[in-house]
Amino acid sequence: MATLLYRLGRASLRHRRLVAVVWLVVLVGLGVAAATLGGPTTSNFTMPGTESQRAIDLLTERFPAASGATGTIAVKAPADGQLATPEGQALVKQVTQEAATVPGVVGAVDPYQSQAISPNGRYALIQVQFAGRADDVTDTQRDAYEKVGAQAEAQGWQIAPGGEVLGGEPEVGSTEALGVLVAAIVLVITFGSLVAAGMTMLNALIGVGVGMAGLFALSGTVELTSTAPVLALMLGLAVGIDYSLFITSRHRQNLVDGHSPEEAVGRAVGTAGSAVVFAGATVVIALAGLAVVDIPFLTVMGLAAAGTVTVAVLVAITLAPALLGFAGNRVLPRRLRRAGSTAVGGTPAGEERAGSAPVKAAAEDRSGFGFRWAHLVIRLRVPVILVALLGLGLLAVPAPDMRLALPDASTASAGSPARVNNDLIREGFGPGFTGRLAVVVTADSPQATAATAPQVARLIQATDGVLAVAPPQTDPTGRTALLGVIPRSGPTDEATEELVHDIRRQVAGVTGADVLLTGATAIGIDVSEKLSDALPVYLLLVVGLSVLLLMLVFRSILVPVKAALGFLLTVAATFGMTVAVFQEGHLAGLVGLDTPGPLVSFLPILLIGILFGLAMDYEVFLVSRMREDYVHGDSARQATINGMGHGARVVTAAALIMISVFGGFVFLDDPVIKSMGFALAVGVAIDAFVVRMTIVPAVMSLLNAAAWWIPRWLHRALPNVDVEGEGLRVHLAEKEPAHV
Repeated sequence: MATLLYRLGRASLRHRRLVAVVWLVVLVGLGVAAATLGGPTTSNFTMPGTESQRAIDLLTERFPAASGATGTIAVKAPADGQLATPEGQALVKQVTQEAATVPGVVGAVDPYQSQAISPNGRYALIQVQFAGRADDVTDTQRDAYEKVGAQAEAQGWQIAPGGEVLGGEPEVGSTEALGVLVAAIVLVITFGSLVAAGMTMLNALIGVGVGMAGLFALSGTVELTSTAPVLALMLGLAVGIDYSLFITSRHRQNLVDGHSPEEAVGRAVGTAGSAVVFAGATVVIALAGLAVVDIPFLTVMGLAAAGTVTVAVLVAITLAPALLGFAGNRVLPRRLRRAGSTAVGGTPAGEERAGSAPVKAAAEDRSGFGFRWAHLVIRLRVPVILVALLGLGLLAVPAPDMRLALPDASTASAGSPARVNNDLIREGFGPGFTGRLAVVVTADSPQATAATAPQVARLIQATDGVLAVAPPQTDPTGRTALLGVIPRSGPTDEATEELVHDIRRQVAGVTGADVLLTGATAIGIDVSEKLSDALPVYLLLVVGLSVLLLMLVFRSILVPVKAALGFLLTVAATFGMTVAVFQEGHLAGLVGLDTPGPLVSFLPILLIGILFGLAMDYEVFLVSRMREDYVHGDSARQATINGMGHGARVVTAAALIMISVFGGFVFLDDPVIKSMGFALAVGVAIDAFVVRMTIVPAVMSLLNAAAWWIPRWLHRALPNVDVEGEGLRVHLAEKEPAHV
């Protein structure tokens, strides 16, 4: 693979204008396709096979009037008892009629008829039924709905429209640009060259543009959740910058070593590019592996992110060499261009400068931070390992208390329409009214449904935790009835989760009709439970995959096992910190979190997939250099020092860039995106600085030569993927006589 990539890198530089034009055409073409073929994203979280989803599908088929999106308008009078006055009743009826005339609304229920009036006569709830699903509601219809009650508010009343129709796409704006700006600063400091930093950033942005344009071009035919593009943008930016950084860094070193630009870029793509391809492949495999969970929206999220990562890899190994060709020696700092002007780009591949010592030997600097850090960690390896394990263990303490749920309006940003509506309902009626359940009773005949529905209502009303059961509504045929159930607890409370199971057990023995429990709250609980059940299986799959892949790369038994255990430490500590901040509320103010609550259901499994790929990035870039020096005669201890010395600066820069990009999303108002950005930023920080750059060299020095042991039969059986470029070195050595 390294030799193939070496040739690809050289060809990309030689034909740099063609490569640049091709990528530009692809970017523009996909951009046009995205603008003309793209469709809206969805906020629906479907879960085929669950009871709640079967009920939704049944309602869509038999009772379409009740399957559309719903809204709830909360009304608060200026004083207690005011809803009972003639003036108050007239005003509420006016608001109800106004809601019924909103485009897309099929009806609004008068709270006096539904008895949705609080005991103190100050709060009322107007139920609004839309014809289509929440994703079918247009912006114009949504704006008209949000403006309902403007005249009443002018008289001192508080009118707060809410419900599932207010769910929108998370906005991506200036806050994430701060992360990109920090990444650019890190690049400038790392390279000491505005040209190198700018070229790396441009390369990454082109890759992100192509990936996102392609994703939106497919959105017209593939249903994307609203968080899928944001996740793809997060990963595309982070890995795009990092992969270009790795190749540019190796190219600059090759230039300093005296190679021509074409040879330098070929060797950079052949070595660092091999690691980029492998690292990118691990991320793609882990994300695509989310399909094994068999949850459609999660599969789409994983594939969308995997697509942007794939584009980032392709851009890094083709467009980056082309841009490096345009940049020439300007990718080096001025001092290196002046000091090595006769060497950089002026010496054929494989030759040394005449009348001088080899440039590489003269340029080798072992006083840098990476070498000093490696010596320190190896000297104090046992205390370092113990302290690191103790620290990660303490961070992981809250992890077992993790609770999962789909987000509801109670965790929306303070002041948003959804949050104001939710707070008013809780204030006037209690938390259960914000998470109503729905029970579907269906039979082959109207008589059977009419006989079964009251029995079901009695059983549910007798269940602990149920506040009220609304009278059944029937479809025109009379065969399907819908009962509203109001729990005492909120939609994300543990008590509500228990109540859902209790109700299902209560009605399990009912004969004569099918009884199904659904509603947004029940769907959220079903999604969370299915994801929780899939989490151990997926974690085992990812860990097993990491051991196998690293065994192929490093031809070792203990190195892959060590890497997998380090990944588990990273995941545990990251879960612990995310639970502490977003669920338990510790230091929540620092991330702008208004209300702590359960983590979004898909965060843990998504985090495992992404962190796995990123952790393998750093493992490969650090340990591949260790193996390279070890197989070329260095002692295991010296090889560990060399790997850290040469890789620490680049890995540090790469980690800081990823942390900056992910951290930029923490400042978004959407709590789901906020938690994803936080968890990824924290996970990268822990894995890069604590696990890979601290625990790994300490453990490697402790294992010594045993780290590289592998049974002969297994060594022969494993295919040679040549990520560290050993085959490339042989290929280059065979070419050297031609230059003499």
